[in-house]
Amino acid sequence: MQKKLFVLFICLLALTLSAFAAVKDPDTIVNAEYGAPETLDPHAEWDNASGAVINNLYDNLIKYVGETIEFEPMLSTAVPTPENGLLKDNGKTYIFPIRKGVKFHSGNILTPKDIEYTFERGFLADNSSGAVTLIIEAVSGGEFYTVADWFEAYAGMAYSDAVNDDREPTSAEAKAKLIGFYNEVIDPLFVVEGDNFIVNMKDAFAPFLFIIVKYAGWGSIIDSQWCMANGEWDWKADGWWKWHDRTPEESALHMADAGCGPYKLAVWDQTNNMVVMERFDDYWQGPAKTKTLIFKTVEEYSTRKAMLEAGDADLVLVDPIYRYDFDNNPDIEVISGHPRAQVTSIHMGWKVQETSEYIGSGKLDGNGIPADFFTDINVRAGILHAFNYDALIDDLVNGLGKRVPTDLPEGFLGFDPTLPVYEFDLGKAEKAWKAAWGGEVWENGFKLVAMYNAGNEVRQTACEMLKVYVESINPKFQVEVLGVQWPTYLKATREELCPLYIIGWVADYPDAHNFFSTYYHSNGYYGKRHGGEYNDFAKEYLDPIIDVAVKETDVNKRIEMYAELQKILLENYIATPLYMPQGLYVARKWLKGFFPHLLRSSGDRTPEFYYAWKE
Repeated sequence: MQKKLFVLFICLLALTLSAFAAVKDPDTIVNAEYGAPETLDPHAEWDNASGAVINNLYDNLIKYVGETIEFEPMLSTAVPTPENGLLKDNGKTYIFPIRKGVKFHSGNILTPKDIEYTFERGFLADNSSGAVTLIIEAVSGGEFYTVADWFEAYAGMAYSDAVNDDREPTSAEAKAKLIGFYNEVIDPLFVVEGDNFIVNMKDAFAPFLFIIVKYAGWGSIIDSQWCMANGEWDWKADGWWKWHDRTPEESALHMADAGCGPYKLAVWDQTNNMVVMERFDDYWQGPAKTKTLIFKTVEEYSTRKAMLEAGDADLVLVDPIYRYDFDNNPDIEVISGHPRAQVTSIHMGWKVQETSEYIGSGKLDGNGIPADFFTDINVRAGILHAFNYDALIDDLVNGLGKRVPTDLPEGFLGFDPTLPVYEFDLGKAEKAWKAAWGGEVWENGFKLVAMYNAGNEVRQTACEMLKVYVESINPKFQVEVLGVQWPTYLKATREELCPLYIIGWVADYPDAHNFFSTYYHSNGYYGKRHGGEYNDFAKEYLDPIIDVAVKETDVNKRIEMYAELQKILLENYIATPLYMPQGLYVARKWLKGFFPHLLRSSGDRTPEFYYAWKE
């Protein structure tokens, strides 16, 4: 009997040792996705791929508690509330006591002055591709989206009239106004008193803490000494404009880091499409559990799948179309169905730049489209009634999605499930196309480019579905499906070069304003990319509602305003959500520590890597 027990023990031990031996590179986690970062500068980023890296390099003043949207301290030792006396003046003054002894990756020690520099540098840089506009909007009480707008209100002259293309003041008067703007407007917003960093808001803005919390890369705290030593803003009023609205590549932080987060940047190898981060052993919360993180850009799903199955990647991005590919693999864990604060949508440019390579002939001659093709509501209706939304959700994303009426996730303030959604109806689509451009569209046909970011197979297939249905309506209709690399894709949408494209938005903060302002305001991140007549339309009908609703403290009144806004959007066929995604996490079972979070970049499919490990 004892001999049998001993043999059984040896067998179990062998199996256990075999299991442990199977874990590849236990001190390295490899994450493979199809998106490459656009930049590592927190004040220039506004995409998931960049944010996912920045989240590991930097810390913020406060953070969320686990999976919740409740707050707890981070670099601040307390969360400002009216009850603790750190939120004053009816929501206009925030006081953050700053933690002592925190080290940056450079070895410099964090002080409240670093926080002040961070916020002022972000404001003045105001990179047009970055999300600092969210903080500008909040601190200005919703009055301004950009520093240029704020400067014009202060100086009585446009920023473009004050600074020339060489970033030099156009006159002595302009220079004086630029310096005065910093001294009298920007500097008083952010001040240090002893160990406290204080934000003096122009007006109350309820979601402010949501905007600067951890997972919001633009709220990352940077090392002021490192920045100034490496050519960033010198913290002087005279000359701040030299660092304003640069391209990401002009920043010293574009391919470097000045953070105090749990990992420090080892290399961003753009040749081999990967970012390598090493554990920061002096991290103030204690070292991370894993030594090395490697984020790889791998566009082909088949390659990502093979990497995961071989153990060469620990987790990979898997589109819902492949949800069931790993059901019979005992080494891989699949978790799905958790909520995602995201909407994926079709959007159309009302005024594409005439230099765009994506409009063909630029005419209604069957070989292209005019630059203002989508200003006709019938063109927009023809597109939005020619898409089979239910088929996409059922077949393409394997049920991991929901239809929503407008670009607002279910569960957010103002969401109304009773609002209509656009029907897939080729009869309605044909009627709209026949009326478009006074019948010219139906008579002459067109060639339209439908764009998606390369590697995103769901968006690719959605464009191909649209192509099939639109072309079936009239043999003169042509749709070209075009995949573009992610950084190029972002740039093309930003520069108003795309006629029709599929885009998604992951909530920056859990409030309806984040979606309606982003997608539809004339100054919104996506809203302003519609261009042309859309700007006039938005300024007349949409902006006034969006601007007032965010300041309204009565929840019921806000809901009424958002109902009115959505009615206008639906009646005018501005855009349409394809679906609101649900989460899908696919990883080796040896990877531990995963929990989803609505507001983390790629939060539905990646761990909080500080807490992740392999066993």
